[in-house]
Amino acid sequence: MNKEFKKNHECCSEEAKKTNSFQGVFYCPMKCEGDKVYSKGGQCPVCNMNLISVNKKNNQDHVHHQRNNSENLDISNGTYFCPMRCEGDKMYAEPGDCPVCGMHLVAEKETGSSDDNAYQQMKKKFRLALILSIPVFIIAMSDFFSFLQLDLVASKFFWGWVEFILATPVVFYSSREFFIRGWKSIRTWNPNMWTLISIGVGSAYIFSVLALLIPDIFPNQFKDSLGNVHLYFEAAAVILTLVLLGQMLELKAHSKTNAAIKALLDLSPPIAHRLKDGNEEEIPLELVHIGDVLRVKPGEKIPVDGFIIQGEAVIDESMITGEPIPAEKSKDDKVTGGTINGKTSFDFKAEKVGSDTLLSQIIAMVNEASRSKAPIQKLADIVAKYFVIVVLAISICTFIIWAIFGPEPAYAYAFINAVSVLIIACPCALGLATPVSIMVGTGRGAQSGVLVKDARSIEEMNKVDILIVDKTGTLTEGKPTLKTYQSFNKLRNSDVLQLAASVDALSEHPVAEAIVKGAINIDIKPLPVTKFESLTGKGVKAFCQGVNISLGNQRLLRDHNLKLTDLQEELVKQKQTEGETVMFLIAEDQLEGIISVSDKLKPSSKEAIKKLQAMNVRVVMLTGDNENTARTISDGLELDEYVSDCLPEDKFNKVKELQEQGHIVAMAGDGINDAPALEQANVGIAMGTGTDIAMQSAEITLVKGDLNGIVRARDLSIRVMRNIKQNLFFAFIYNALGIPIAAGLLFPFFGVLLSPLIAAAAMSFSSVSVITNALRLRKS
Repeated sequence: MNKEFKKNHECCSEEAKKTNSFQGVFYCPMKCEGDKVYSKGGQCPVCNMNLISVNKKNNQDHVHHQRNNSENLDISNGTYFCPMRCEGDKMYAEPGDCPVCGMHLVAEKETGSSDDNAYQQMKKKFRLALILSIPVFIIAMSDFFSFLQLDLVASKFFWGWVEFILATPVVFYSSREFFIRGWKSIRTWNPNMWTLISIGVGSAYIFSVLALLIPDIFPNQFKDSLGNVHLYFEAAAVILTLVLLGQMLELKAHSKTNAAIKALLDLSPPIAHRLKDGNEEEIPLELVHIGDVLRVKPGEKIPVDGFIIQGEAVIDESMITGEPIPAEKSKDDKVTGGTINGKTSFDFKAEKVGSDTLLSQIIAMVNEASRSKAPIQKLADIVAKYFVIVVLAISICTFIIWAIFGPEPAYAYAFINAVSVLIIACPCALGLATPVSIMVGTGRGAQSGVLVKDARSIEEMNKVDILIVDKTGTLTEGKPTLKTYQSFNKLRNSDVLQLAASVDALSEHPVAEAIVKGAINIDIKPLPVTKFESLTGKGVKAFCQGVNISLGNQRLLRDHNLKLTDLQEELVKQKQTEGETVMFLIAEDQLEGIISVSDKLKPSSKEAIKKLQAMNVRVVMLTGDNENTARTISDGLELDEYVSDCLPEDKFNKVKELQEQGHIVAMAGDGINDAPALEQANVGIAMGTGTDIAMQSAEITLVKGDLNGIVRARDLSIRVMRNIKQNLFFAFIYNALGIPIAAGLLFPFFGVLLSPLIAAAAMSFSSVSVITNALRLRKS
């Protein structure tokens, strides 16, 4: 049990401590005190919200959560977040509206049901508002259409009451939540779009009600020749109807932004075929455990991660890796949950289940990235923070200027134009410009095998001018094979290989694995060793049969003050120029022989490097391998630069040096020794075929693990940033042009005024257009 879990549970009630009974874990849905949990249900002592139980199902869930430590407590079941990130990563337990900006909350774990319900409810309210608003609009516009002749049917006073009766349900039923949002924004002093709408439309509605009930309180400027005050019920009703339409379209479009996550969720099959005691049984996916033997039939989706124990397969992994060509698999090869089997049947052993599977990690990473903020959003946040206050000031100034200098009826013009300014302004478009592009972009990246940890890395990747790559596992397959083993002394060649395999048996390095596997393949079994030690950047050492054995590179040779003869040096150089990695076996400070391994270049490496260079990215290889091997690899791939004999700290220092020169550096690697450099780089890129620590240190993970993934990441970054800039440009220009026009800037020159109805339509569709533009990323 970790420290955080203990700390949280110290906050539990004294009664629980005394009884030492733990009936459940409860938390505040508003997270008023962070991750603090309580031993009993009730109300939050800070906000009085009802506490929610973590273990909603049964106590077994709690035992499971305890076993995984409190930092993995799944209190996000059914949690929601604001798409405008008003309060950062704050989550809400129930669907609804953001208490700050009023935007509809989005489900973290997308199921589609919440968004669809919200859309259907908004659609229902819109239809009612539309049915009621059309006759209100016709009545109000009857003066402009003489053929209607409504004055012959009844007086204006009567028709005013009809407008009131029809418009009131639009205001108090269909659009009630808009005014609640607006009031919350004023009460919490978080002015936003709903502040403007509620003030503008509310003013028009209240003005009309007062004009209908007590017209004598208004100056003569507001009255016609018969003493009737012009009513604005049609403005209130139609504006709210247009806002409802915009919200409905926005909810519909917004549900599509999570389409990639939904598609990933759909990859997991609901059932699995488990083999037990020679029998095959069909079980729910949730009941699959590590170690279970599962059978996958032709055309079925693979339920969890594991490795094949019987049979062969051709598997479509495009939904995970982005690679269209199916992968051939045989015994001991790994298979990934969510991928699709071909025409054969095979059995495999479950290795990772539940949240540990690659698919679950991809979904979690996409969700996390879609909620993060890119640095470019800071500009929009700063503008949006003061935007509403500025708009309110402009609206007041508009009223005053028109009231003083406007033509008769001056007050009527002043009122209408002030309302138009409030209605047309759209801080929502500014707020959505970045998050929706990030959400769609990260989801699209996941579908092509590019997993982004946070939005910052998307923006940084667009600026990268130098890419540093490791050799083994990045440029090469990462699966070296044994090539040669030769004695330089009295030992037999086979003895050299056996001793090398013995000290390497406890190492996780790919070269060590190749040597051990190569020895076993020719029936040479490793001997037991003691006092094993890994020598960072040099090799390994251990005691074998009482002898101090070391195996490593030329640095290790220098540490033992050993030199090669001219003949030995010529042999080593020849193998290195052929691209082989040569290791030296040392027994009690005596050079006994060499072992060489070869790691094939990935077929995609050369083509990907050319594409990156065409994108103005210099590719530099940093490798712990020797000068000759490094040069051979570099020349073959036409790299811009290479550095050989690198220790982990050398890679770290090289990244730092380039950054100090003003470069934006991306680092791609797959091993533990790459972690420091990955952490230091502006953008760390981990190969999905590498170690967990490398992936934890990186901002971007490539599922497939080849350089084409970096090309896709770079291209994704370019397209997402271009999309964000388009959205921001549209939002800024729209408001910069729309507000002055609404204030009446064109009236002195062209006699043109912007109707509040047109302003409402423009405002509603501005947000929809931003989301629609972001959705283009799904198809690119």
